[in-house]
Parts: sequence; C-alpha cells; structure tokens
Amino acid sequence: MGANYNFANPAIHFRILTPSIVVAASGGGTNFQALIDAVVQNRLQSRIAGLIAGSPGTGAIKRAEKHGIPVFVQPRSCDENTEADTMLDILQIWKPDLIVLAGWLRKVPPAVLEQFPDRFVNIHPSLLPKFGGKGFYGIRVHEAVIQAGESESGCTVHLVNEEYDKGRIIGQRRIPVLPEDTPQSLAARVLEQEHQLYPECINTLLHHPTKKECIT
Repeated sequence: MGANYNFANPAIHFRILTPSIVVAASGGGTNFQALIDAVVQNRLQSRIAGLIAGSPGTGAIKRAEKHGIPVFVQPRSCDENTEADTMLDILQIWKPDLIVLAGWLRKVPPAVLEQFPDRFVNIHPSLLPKFGGKGFYGIRVHEAVIQAGESESGCTVHLVNEEYDKGRIIGQRRIPVLPEDTPQSLAARVLEQEHQLYPECINTLLHHPTKKECIT
C-alpha cells in the first residue's frame, strides 16, 4: 500500500533541510495525530516521511491519508528475517533521521535495530522502569499502577533496543494518581502528557543529539 499519495500539506513534507521521521503505528493513531499536529503548529521541527502501519484499515492509516502522508503496511510474518527485510526496504527508501514508534505493538527485529542504531524511539505510558516490559501496554499499564497503589504515574520516552522498554530514557512527565482515578481516567490524563512530551523529545533527538535528556 502506499507510495502514490498527493502531498496535501506542504508544512508536513517540504521544509527544506528539515530532518525527517517515519512513524510506526499499529492502531488508531492518536499519538501519530499529535505528531502531525505538532509539525503543523511548528512545535516539532521535522517532516513526516511516511507511516508504517501494522495492518490495513487502521485509524492511523486514515489519519495519514487525510494529510497526504505515504503509507506502508508492514506484513506480519512468523519469519523474523522476512519481517526485518520488508521494514528495512521501506526505511531505505524513506531514509528517515528517526523512526518513531506510536502504539507499535510488535518487537522491532534486531537486524533493523542494527542498521539504525539509536534511531528508534518509543513512548510508554508509565514512569519506566516501573510497569514496563512484555505484556505492559495500553490499559493494562494503568490497571497495574492503580492496583499497586502508586501515588504518581506518567509517561516515558526512551530509545528502543532488543528488550521491551529497556532502552535509554530520554524524558518523562509525571502526574499524580488521584484517589478517584480509574484505569480509563488515568489513561486519558497520561495520554495528554504523551502528546506534549513526545514532540519535545523528538526535537531533542533530531536537533540536540548530544543532550542526554530532553528539556520539558
């Protein structure tokens, strides 16, 4: 799927000498939309070179189509080498400076990480290292935070390595866990922080790569 879209929004695509990102998203794409909005509002100094989607017909694809962003659907394969090869093929065409995971629910193949060292970044809806790792995603994270009686939660931007949620932390945002919070209400408040933190940390990685943390 994908290469012949009209680039409807030049603010997203054609800033001369602006670094580029590719976004990988498996679902509805709310964080993807937040990145699009940040580019349009000039809070994120980057262009979006393409979307890697986890399956056809997702909300993220509809958002990409609306903004004229090229889409590639990454086929799911039980063969890790095949999955790595298809992802590498599209990344070599788009040549991004950074690959941004936004609700990407698959493990990035090691061969891809080797070709793009320290260029994959992810956002996780907890204060890592707490409530991270395999099986901690989506509403499960917020259920675990509340069940553990935590007084605060938040989100973490980190580089991606071969272990789930173990890469170097780039930035965090913290919020209190309120006595009346449900997993759903906590998730909504954390998501608001994700939409602010992610563009800030991506800017840091693209424009100030020697900094160890993003300034929020």
